[in-house]
Amino acid sequence: MAESSASAGPYDALLFVSFGGPDGPEDVIPFLENVTRGRGVPPERLREVAGNYDLFGGKSPINEQNLALIAALEVELARSGPHLPIYFGNRHWKPTLEDAIGRMANDGVRRAVAFFTSAYSSYSGCRAYREDIEKARAQIGEKAPEIDKVRAFWNHPGFVEPMATNVLRAVEQIPVDRRERIAIAYTAHSIPLSMSEKCDYLAQLREVASLIDDRIDGVRPGELVFQSRSGPPQQPWLEPDIVDHLDALHRQGVADVVVAPIGFICDHMEVLYDLDTQAAERASDLGLNMVRAATVGVDPAFVEMIAELIQERVDPDLPRRTLGSMGPRRVPCAPDCCPAPQRPAGGRPGGPGGGRPGGPGGGQPGGPPSGRPGVPPS
Repeated sequence: MAESSASAGPYDALLFVSFGGPDGPEDVIPFLENVTRGRGVPPERLREVAGNYDLFGGKSPINEQNLALIAALEVELARSGPHLPIYFGNRHWKPTLEDAIGRMANDGVRRAVAFFTSAYSSYSGCRAYREDIEKARAQIGEKAPEIDKVRAFWNHPGFVEPMATNVLRAVEQIPVDRRERIAIAYTAHSIPLSMSEKCDYLAQLREVASLIDDRIDGVRPGELVFQSRSGPPQQPWLEPDIVDHLDALHRQGVADVVVAPIGFICDHMEVLYDLDTQAAERASDLGLNMVRAATVGVDPAFVEMIAELIQERVDPDLPRRTLGSMGPRRVPCAPDCCPAPQRPAGGRPGGPGGGRPGGPGGGQPGGPPSGRPGVPPS
């Protein structure tokens, strides 16, 4: 296909925003300190969490996966437009948002459009990202560009349909004569009830689960469950937890379960540790055959979706594609959307996009593995 000459309209650049994660063993403790700063997490707890990274070479895969997505997006923008340079900034690790926005300012960027690696709406998956961008802009000063985000994309065909295909592929790994009895567990990062009650996170997840169910024949509807909970035990979070759910499936006599991480866009630590390690070990102990569906990653339809979301911001008259009944999320976000929840004594709110310490996503989005202090990723 010929290269597009699509105009970038008012924008000079794209800011690709994610959670961040350590690149090597020497980065793990500093990263965890960044994520938990001001929360009173004792050093011994951080050392305990840091030990989980040893299973993965002392690093998080999220940075490499984000770079792979950025590379694919650069190709797509060159093909379909708009033609924008991409700057990469993380909330909690290098390159930081301040690094990225500082480079943009030095390069003369005056206005940018931002993509967050979090598909859903919540405080930690959206508003906290926007707050961190504003803090970084304030650090840079008057040269900092204006930054507008694209809409949340949980119900865009470019996210739902590749995820449904991945779930179907996981189902197809189970013998045909057992498929009618398969249980599907749709997982997402848990967040405090005080956060979920003030946003559309839960409704959006339920819609995605339903949309995927509609695209898979011959199996019973899946159930929405949660993972990666953190925070003080007295604070209620969304339930059931995936491990508790596996226990319940075992008691029901289920033999096969497909675990589909619809709350995330790539295989970061919340997927590799909380699902592929902890949940998989529990399933093995119970004698459950667990198959984990892939995340969307760099699926071409997902990459094209990101370009389409950017094009929507360039030209507000373009049609805004969605599936389901909730319609497209408004941009800019409503002033009162996704407010910060009340913080429990001795803690701070957690949730996707923050990562616990590992985000929301998009869906997060990733941070450290289960049982850690802090909040979730995208």
